[in-house]
Amino acid sequence: MKVLVSDNISPKGVEILKKSGLEVDVKTGMKPEELKACIGEYSGLIIRSATKVTAEIIEAAKSLKVIGRAGSGLDNVDKVAASKKGIVVMNTPGGNTITTAEHSMAMLFAVARMIPQATASMKAGKWEKKKFMGVELFNKTLGIIGLGAIGSQVAKKAQGLEMNVVAYDPFLNEEKAQATGIRKASLDEIFAESDFITIHSPLTPETKGLINAATIAKMKNGVRIINCARGGIINEPDLYEAMKSGKVAAAALDVFEKEPPDNNPLLTLDNFICSPHLGASTEEAQENVALAVAEQIADYLVRGTIRHAVNFPSIPSDQVPRLQPYINLAEKLGSFACQIFEGGASEITVEYLGDAATINAAPVTIAAIKGYLSPILLETVNFVNAPFIAKERGIDIKESKRSDAGDFFSKIVLRIKTKERESYISGTLYSKKDPRVIEIDHFTVEIVPEGELLLIYNNDKPGVIGNIGNTLGKNNINIARMHFGRETAGGLAISVVSLDEKPGPGVINQLKGLPNILSIKQISL
Repeated sequence: MKVLVSDNISPKGVEILKKSGLEVDVKTGMKPEELKACIGEYSGLIIRSATKVTAEIIEAAKSLKVIGRAGSGLDNVDKVAASKKGIVVMNTPGGNTITTAEHSMAMLFAVARMIPQATASMKAGKWEKKKFMGVELFNKTLGIIGLGAIGSQVAKKAQGLEMNVVAYDPFLNEEKAQATGIRKASLDEIFAESDFITIHSPLTPETKGLINAATIAKMKNGVRIINCARGGIINEPDLYEAMKSGKVAAAALDVFEKEPPDNNPLLTLDNFICSPHLGASTEEAQENVALAVAEQIADYLVRGTIRHAVNFPSIPSDQVPRLQPYINLAEKLGSFACQIFEGGASEITVEYLGDAATINAAPVTIAAIKGYLSPILLETVNFVNAPFIAKERGIDIKESKRSDAGDFFSKIVLRIKTKERESYISGTLYSKKDPRVIEIDHFTVEIVPEGELLLIYNNDKPGVIGNIGNTLGKNNINIARMHFGRETAGGLAISVVSLDEKPGPGVINQLKGLPNILSIKQISL
């Protein structure tokens, strides 16, 4: 079998592939049409960030079995198209954790002491000692947005400098925060209290433009901002204006919305520090991810073992037909639960009832956890690392099995425990393969979990459904399905509306303003 390496990786990775009996071609810098022309002859493809594996490339990949990313980010791979063709997509999470955390700390020191500017000044023959007055890190408050593997490493290093560390992470619970000596905070608290803010979140619809004019206005005067995570989390024009005004004393970015940045006004500012996406660029990290991806590709193509796949769990091939519908159902339930239940979970219990109690539950539970984490973490979480990420966030995972599923042939229940409450969602399979959500807390429903949905809590009064339909119709948004559930006649009710497109904030505000509407949750599946 042949493997194509289309981006630069360590030669040691290529050697691993060859020693496993695989034929390897290294062709870097190819244009899309060149890749499309040759991809048909390869069983494996190894990439970094330069190669774009589009649906068109995947369609031409007649023999391709696996795509391996030497690194963690997979925004350059069409994972949906790959999954439809049964192509396993792998990454190498954790290989660059220490390196990226260290780069973030380097940026932290740089914005505090203006080291790059002072260096440039001296190289220009100047001695501007007064101009580069800095600030100490000692006893300052560092706000961390995103406390995953990299954010946690930054927190440890900042604690070693005797900084006060506060962190926001959607999955961080109070017990985990206290155990690590980090104070859990809301985003508004991070903005209001932090002297320095460092970002370690994936780029998602929720985090895109998270740092903008409105959120910067909530920050301390003279705040310093670091981003070594993903471009696009910071609104760059808003940051530019805040730095010009002095609201933001300094900023250091390793990532940009457009890379390389083209005529970016930030580059004209004296108080702006930058690097060309170097977070993972150390000899150690690049060798780590090259060795890891080569070993994973060889394991799969030669021995049939899947590791660190983002789109397939590791299960024996003969179990796939029976388990795949349950895996799909569990992942849908997890994603649904994450988007409707608020608060950092401390415990998730997956209950298997009826026929579901007879299956190999381990990969199904992992699918539920992956589904729960994915709406926030996107490509950061996969079928392999989901349990570790949950543990990292202090989420205890439990399973239980019962033979009786009541009126159903099979049933899976997810119970989510937070500090404030315990919630649950359950689902079943129709025709032994089609997933349905059948309970949300004490409401009985029948929901097809796919596409864009609105979960609306409302008073059970005449006219509610008509008002919802009229409002969506006026905004030219078509309703695909509607599902309902209620406690008692005239009491609390829920309406779940499946839509052909995602409504914008303006439409949501119109719906919230309707009579008897209590709250609305947007869900994307």
